[in-house]
Amino acid sequence: MTSKLSAVLPDLAPWRSSRDFRLLWVQGLVAFFSSAVAMIALPLQIKDLTGSPLAVGAMGAVELVPLIVFGLYGGALADAVDRRKVLVATESGLALLALLLLLNSALPEPMLWPLYVVAAGVSALAGLQRPALDSLLARIVPHDMQTAAAALNSLRWQMGTIAGPALAGLLVAYAGHAPAYSVTIAGFLVSVLLCLRLSPAPPAHDADRPSLRGIAQGARYAWSRPVLLGTYAIDLAAMFFAFPNTIFPFLADELDADWSLGLMYAAGSVGSLVLGLTSGWTSRIRRHGWLVVCGATAWGLAIAAAGWFSNIWLVLLCLAFAGAGDMASGLGRATIWNQTIPEELRGRLAGIEVLSYSVGPQLGQVRAGAMAGWTGTRAAIWSGGVACVASVGLLCLALPKLLRYDSETDEDALRHRTAQAEREAREAQGAHGAQEAEGAPGARGAGTGAPAA
Repeated sequence: MTSKLSAVLPDLAPWRSSRDFRLLWVQGLVAFFSSAVAMIALPLQIKDLTGSPLAVGAMGAVELVPLIVFGLYGGALADAVDRRKVLVATESGLALLALLLLLNSALPEPMLWPLYVVAAGVSALAGLQRPALDSLLARIVPHDMQTAAAALNSLRWQMGTIAGPALAGLLVAYAGHAPAYSVTIAGFLVSVLLCLRLSPAPPAHDADRPSLRGIAQGARYAWSRPVLLGTYAIDLAAMFFAFPNTIFPFLADELDADWSLGLMYAAGSVGSLVLGLTSGWTSRIRRHGWLVVCGATAWGLAIAAAGWFSNIWLVLLCLAFAGAGDMASGLGRATIWNQTIPEELRGRLAGIEVLSYSVGPQLGQVRAGAMAGWTGTRAAIWSGGVACVASVGLLCLALPKLLRYDSETDEDALRHRTAQAEREAREAQGAHGAQEAEGAPGARGAGTGAPAA
């Protein structure tokens, strides 16, 4: 019984093996919770000020350009500077932007334009940060633990995004927007302190300065790898067609269930959390391309069903199933990325990853808001789910190598595993040499002020 249970429960090997992974895990939990609170409070405030689904959806358009520009630059930056410094600077900037939201909400008549300005600023900082954050995982976690690490990170994210929307809904409903933004500020300040405790993560000695040429080099590498290209394209299509979160406030109104808004935002995370708590089986998967495709298909089908049903409890159940599918697809993508991308390109490819899983939702918000104004809220949701499933099928036909990916035989995965083993051996040899130097009589004498032997 114990062995069967351990086969299902999350694999904790990355947590036990790496201090930096533990710090990043806790930091991410705090940061995701803080971001989730703001993610709910900000569109709700735009809705309260305008009453327009298009105005809420326009937030995605405002965030799009900064995300693209700074996401690509952030990838090049992550390969050229200490990644810990990038995390500290961006988390501090997010705290300052949350302070601006708090000050605006405290005005007798809060202004609309600062909300869009802050949304653009958050998008820019997220674009700078995510490549540095994502590229750290492949560096601090062994090759064969990447799926387990991705599952633990997803579990952390779901915990934050479940608690964040629930708290934000209650805070905004009963206390207003200011308390929600105050919680966001406090969370980012704690996150900064945790980032300061991380070990330095300097770039390679021969790393180039951030440049357009370096960004183009990373893009060429991604384009030359059909497996990577498939992970980006499937996630982009799934999020563009089937990410209706921005119109949830209007869906709640249409279903006469205003009380359910926080639950709608949290339902997908609940489904992901359930999958994360039973993710032990994912560590034994070798064909991660199938995991990407099956998860994205399940996401689209569940979103289509959520738009079709009129019973609020069935809608919430469908959203939970969608979250489980999205997490399964995300585990496959993260594992393929971390198992195949060379260390010297990790930051730049992480910048492209940011575009694949962030630009899609931003464009999806615009699509959902515009289509809801044209066809109605529920039609905008179910038709997007159907389009998601169709696009995943077409991409599988166009990029068959994704389905053939095997972590035990793929050339890039084998090359990355060998390079990581060599790097770990060099680091271990260097640490052993340092210990021997400290143990030498001359070294002891120099350290204590005693004469050298």
